[in-house]
Amino acid sequence: MVQRIVDAGQAVLIEHGYDGASTNRIAEAAGISPGSLYQYFPGKDAIVTAVIDRYNSEVASRVHSSVLAQLHQPPETAVPATISALLEALGSHPALLRAVIEQTPRLSGDNTVFAFEQQIGELARVALTMHRASLPDDVDFEAASWMLVRAVEHLAIRYVLDQPAVSRERFLADITRLVLNYFRPAPGPPPAKTPTHDRSRAKRE
Repeated sequence: MVQRIVDAGQAVLIEHGYDGASTNRIAEAAGISPGSLYQYFPGKDAIVTAVIDRYNSEVASRVHSSVLAQLHQPPETAVPATISALLEALGSHPALLRAVIEQTPRLSGDNTVFAFEQQIGELARVALTMHRASLPDDVDFEAASWMLVRAVEHLAIRYVLDQPAVSRERFLADITRLVLNYFRPAPGPPPAKTPTHDRSRAKRE
C-alpha cells in the first residue's frame, strides 16, 4: 500500500506540480479513500518526500555503481562513463526530475541528495588520490572533489531539463574535458623571452 501511494504521489506531482498535489488527488490516483491514505502518511509533504527520496536513491545507486566499476580505470575512460551513467539515470524520468527540481520546495528529500553528494564526493576524492602522481602539486583533493561533483551534477541536470541544441556526444565530450583538467599536470613556466637585440644578432650570425 505504501508503494501504491508513493506511485500515485509521483504521478500527481508530475501532472499537477507540488501546489496541485493534494492528498485527495493522491488518494484518488491510488484508488483509496483519504482516510486510508492518512493511515500510512500524515500529509502531502510526507508523500512528496517519499517520492523524492525514492527517485534520488535510484539515481544515486546507478551512479554509485558506475563510479565503483570505473574506479581503477584511467580518468579518460572513467569520467565519461560515469557522467554518461548520470545522464541516463536523470533522463529516465525527466518529468519527475523537473517536478523535483523546479516545483518542489525543499523537503527532507534534500537529505538524500546530500548523502549522494557526500558518497560520490568521497569516491571522487579517492580517484584523485589514486592519480596523485599525475596531478599538480597544489591540488586540494577535498576542494576539487566537492567542486567536481556539484559542477557535474548541476550541468547534467540542466542539460536534461533545458534540452539545449547540443548533442549528447558534444555535451559529454566538453564536460569530460572540463573534469579532466584536474588530472592534467600544471603547465611549466613560460620559456624565457630572448631580448629583441639578441634575436637580431643571432639572425645575423
